[in-house]
Amino acid sequence: MQKIIRVTTVPISLGKLLQGQLKFMSQYYEVIGIASNGKDQLSMVSEAEGIKVLPVEMTRKITPFQDLKAVYLLYKIFRKEKPQIVHSHTPKAGTLSMIAAKLAGVPHRLHTIAGLPLLEATGAKRKLLDVVEKITYSCATKIYPNSFGLNTIIIENKYTTPKKLKVIGEGSSNGIDTTYFNPELYTEKNNKELREQLGIKESDLVFVYAGRFVTDKGINELIKAFKEVDTTYDNVKLLLLGTYEKELDPISEDSENEINTNPNIISVGWQEDVRPYFAISDVLTFPSYREGFPNVVMQAASMGLASIVTNINGCNEIISDTINGIIIPVKDSKTLCKSMKMMIENGTKRNSMATKARDSITSRYERQYIWEELLKEYRLLIGE
Repeated sequence: MQKIIRVTTVPISLGKLLQGQLKFMSQYYEVIGIASNGKDQLSMVSEAEGIKVLPVEMTRKITPFQDLKAVYLLYKIFRKEKPQIVHSHTPKAGTLSMIAAKLAGVPHRLHTIAGLPLLEATGAKRKLLDVVEKITYSCATKIYPNSFGLNTIIIENKYTTPKKLKVIGEGSSNGIDTTYFNPELYTEKNNKELREQLGIKESDLVFVYAGRFVTDKGINELIKAFKEVDTTYDNVKLLLLGTYEKELDPISEDSENEINTNPNIISVGWQEDVRPYFAISDVLTFPSYREGFPNVVMQAASMGLASIVTNINGCNEIISDTINGIIIPVKDSKTLCKSMKMMIENGTKRNSMATKARDSITSRYERQYIWEELLKEYRLLIGE
């Protein structure tokens, strides 16, 4: 059986970002997963996906000595295992494993791009990250941007040649399990109980955000916009699902204070299962500065929510403006506020967008379809 090695920087990416995909592929290939081994999370991935896993410590920051050690360890694994394909996700894992795979003579070196954090960097840091990106692409034999917008950005920045690029299916790294993200799984009774538990009245309109609380997810703009919305209307709530990342990209002190003190902002922390919260919400607000192909937007739409998203790649492919949501400019709290007010005042339009949201996902991003398209790609490369 041909061997494929999948690499991510941290195990949560291997287990959640690619959930179910590794198990699916193991029907056709011997699949090995590699990531750092935080809190035995890697063994949990092994159990859930039914694959062999190997730990290689990788950091998400620029750490030259640790990075060199990781390249050496990856190289040793690739030489020993002799895979036909090494396929990486996440920026650091991509760079380290593509270098190691090239040195080890792996014939097919694939890297999926699910966003470019470097686009928000400036000055010397941006120049360094641009060089690293080009090294990653030059060591890979194929690059898979997970959205058409990202494909265009990569070409515009001249990171690689267009012939090396390919978007799998309609975009997305892993698609969405629309039988799992299905609003019909939640009864009115379920929803009423959770609303009561969170202090949300039946008459309240709920905006929801899911993701990390960091500046480049647009949290500062969201809090600023909601603050104004909250002073204008009596029946609105903002439901926040996620955790702070104060080391890498902290939000402003004002935003944090508002989250902590505004009774109409309900922050419930990181949630393993976001579905019950989407089921009691009306509109997803996702004002991110940059994305690859955001799962949150697909999940919310699959749960039948209208969305307000920024005009960035991924978001503007999942959402069609005024059809299944609203697209606004990046870093624009005024337009975000205006769009939130429209969602409150125009229930007919909001409900029309919500009704079309689920169909927009089931028709294009069903998980099984993405897996089968990737399997076709593997077979094409290996020559099966």
